[in-house]
Amino acid sequence: MVTTGAVLTTGALTAAPAQAVTAPSITAKGGFVMNNGTGQSLYTKAADGRLSTGSTTKIMTAKVVLAQPNLNLDAKVTVDKAYSDYVVANNASQAHLIVGDKVTVRQLLYGLMLPSGCDAAYALADKFGSGSTRATRVKSFIGKMNSAATSLGLKNTHFDSFDGIGNGNNYSTPRDLTKIASSAMKNSTFRTVVNTKSTQQKVTTKSGGYRYYTWTNTNPLLGTYSGAIGVKTGSGPEAKYCLVFAATRNGKTLIGTILASTTIDNRAADARKLLNYGFAV
Repeated sequence: MVTTGAVLTTGALTAAPAQAVTAPSITAKGGFVMNNGTGQSLYTKAADGRLSTGSTTKIMTAKVVLAQPNLNLDAKVTVDKAYSDYVVANNASQAHLIVGDKVTVRQLLYGLMLPSGCDAAYALADKFGSGSTRATRVKSFIGKMNSAATSLGLKNTHFDSFDGIGNGNNYSTPRDLTKIASSAMKNSTFRTVVNTKSTQQKVTTKSGGYRYYTWTNTNPLLGTYSGAIGVKTGSGPEAKYCLVFAATRNGKTLIGTILASTTIDNRAADARKLLNYGFAV
């Protein structure tokens, strides 16, 4: 009788249901998180709603650059006055590139993704677009961004800028941006850049000397959220506060997007909530 009772007790314990994990409430207008290994959606809030993306646009900027055939990451680009004039005119986030400096493509990617340099974005679009004038090269590069979105099968994404300073027709969705980031994260250079908290880069000056640029990542999760590995912040009057994020724990990688959160702090809190939830379910 004792043995039978033990078996029955064990059986009852085994059959006990796991405690349900409650989906979090977030301040952002849109949110999405998925298992990056399986593609399974774990959380959605207006996941297919079109919203302004701010500087999370730069994920696609980097992806297009890294997809260029025969890419030489050590090729040097001379900083043009147009790039610095652009960020001043738009009061934009910048890598503080100095006119005449020779900066490698790899360094420009750090300047693009860590301090969210719109000057670095302009330099990359100018370098990797096609055409005889800067305007045509930039237009060509943005065309490549849209072609890349189409090739990923994205129906709710359109770019009209290389950096997220849109001209009225720059939008994506939490689900689409997550897919863009997931695709970009397949590239080892991209993964290394977006997982860097800060970097000091030595560049050649116009006079042939050198100087150092120091850039710090705007991603609040790096170094504060266990397992965080990227990806990119975004903000703006229309975009509010955005964050594309990724983290790995116990071999499980989650990737997701917060769009139009209400404050910088809430943006980070929203992302943490989604990651915590994703790892718990």
